Amino acid sequence: MISLFTNGDRYHKSFQQFLQRSDEYDSMQNFIDNLLPDILESSVKDMSELNIIGVGSGSGELDLNIISAFHRKYPEVTVENEVVEPILQQLDQYRDLVARAPGLDHIKFHWYEMTAESFEAHWKENKRTKKVDVILMFQMLYYEDFSATIDFFKSLLDTNGKLVISLLAENSGWAKLDKAYGVQLTDSFNITADNIKQYLDSKGLRYQTYLLPSQIDVTACFIEGNEEGEMMLDFLTEVLHFSQSSSPELKAGIMEFIRHPDCSVESNGKVMFNNDNEIIVVINSI
Repeated sequence: MISLFTNGDRYHKSFQQFLQRSDEYDSMQNFIDNLLPDILESSVKDMSELNIIGVGSGSGELDLNIISAFHRKYPEVTVENEVVEPILQQLDQYRDLVARAPGLDHIKFHWYEMTAESFEAHWKENKRTKKVDVILMFQMLYYEDFSATIDFFKSLLDTNGKLVISLLAENSGWAKLDKAYGVQLTDSFNITADNIKQYLDSKGLRYQTYLLPSQIDVTACFIEGNEEGEMMLDFLTEVLHFSQSSSPELKAGIMEFIRHPDCSVESNGKVMFNNDNEIIVVINSI
């Protein structure tokens, strides 16, 4: 099986299908609007500038929404925002979003087309000593050595800085799909929020958690020959052209598993796949 991430264009198109069919961003936006500014209040208190790093920021909608939430609560604070994203199509979309959005004069952007690991090497090579107030990691620790990544980025936090991590919840359909079939696919989603919490506990680190319920409409996956459904299957399995590259037996097993009541709810002719996420806010305190 070939990973979907080897083909940036196909990944981008599949990701757009996910965005159109998932309420994940709505769930996250509710969290950003109603909870996150208060959670991060201690990181910005009595400051005139906020230093943020977005790791795996994708096309930037969530990061910009968070910065906007900060700006509404702290209009006098300027923002230094470093964006780390390895997929060029996503980074270009983020740049385009910034170019079109009004009222961003209070934000200074720095762009890095690289992985978290490459950014760490870049940081160390340039002997940077800057401290950071907020680091955002949404749905990206699946693709990194998560313990090393957390250790490095936490080391960049200033006093009262926060590391905000988003990952699949242990009860999500995606996590269950990975446990059942991950070794036969590309095994990308090999961790959940529970793995991160276990690691943080082992290090004695303080953190807070928040469950964000979410669903994906995967009905099109069950329509034979539907191209949008095929792209959703690619995204769910993280396999490039999954239907063409899998055996009939494997595809049949995965389709049945996706539709199983443990993973999905069927209502009004739609199959809604459990996409619950969990936010973990790591607190850097002395």
